[in-house]
Amino acid sequence: QVQLVESGGGLVQAGGSLSLSCAASGGTFSTLAMGWFRQAPGKERDVVGTITSSGTITYYSDSVKGRFTISRDNAKNTVYLHMNSLKPEDTAVYFCAAGANTLFLRRGTGTTYWGKGTLVTVSS
Repeated sequence: QVQLVESGGGLVQAGGSLSLSCAASGGTFSTLAMGWFRQAPGKERDVVGTITSSGTITYYSDSVKGRFTISRDNAKNTVYLHMNSLKPEDTAVYFCAAGANTLFLRRGTGTTYWGKGTLVTVSS
């Protein structure tokens, strides 16, 4: 029902910045918790961060805390991931996800909707 489309991926130098967008359709965006996940080659998919439906509370994994920022614009049905001070280890396919709440998103429980992903490559 909910469809998510990521955009903004690309090649960036270490230390640089990049912003990703995720446009949602087919649901009531303002009621959905949103999250960003990433999967590096040969590794498991990991949570990057989540944001509550109202945008009041955000969560970040330790690996990106202080460097990445999640925000959302409910009027535009869009969630963003602003990435600063990028490192080569940030290289991954980044996925947008939507769910009932942020805990469910982080645990992978309940109904979760996924985008197809966008590739971010950070060169050293």
